[in-house]
Amino acid sequence: MASRALTRLRKLCLALPEAREVEAWGEPTFRVKTIFAMYAGPSNHHGAGRESVWVKANKTNQALMLAAAPDRFFVPPYVGPFGWIGIHLDSAKTDWDELEELIRDAWRMSVPKKLLAAHDAAVGPATVSPKSRRSPRH
Repeated sequence: MASRALTRLRKLCLALPEAREVEAWGEPTFRVKTIFAMYAGPSNHHGAGRESVWVKANKTNQALMLAAAPDRFFVPPYVGPFGWIGIHLDSAKTDWDELEELIRDAWRMSVPKKLLAAHDAAVGPATVSPKSRRSPRH
């Protein structure tokens, strides 16, 4: 049975256009053209005993998140050197609104340009909300 965090993560990821779930390495991954998010369960060696999600990001944002909240964010193995950020899901400190923004940004980095253009035409281009301008909450 899926944890509450995984159920909530699935809902966020699969709400994005053409997103799909594919199991890989024994865990759910979320893809559009390429992987934009990967779940790591606490019992899997990738989770290192904690439930988390790894989200595609750039190195600058990764560094900012790590500096702002090292108790919530980490550099995941394998993909961390490429800018991906790990977010712990096993605490009351999980900011689901912030995670939704990070997932949306990761999806935008992975989606084919034609789909992104169609999406932006339908819903409007991504805007920077006041919330996303702040550094991650502690």
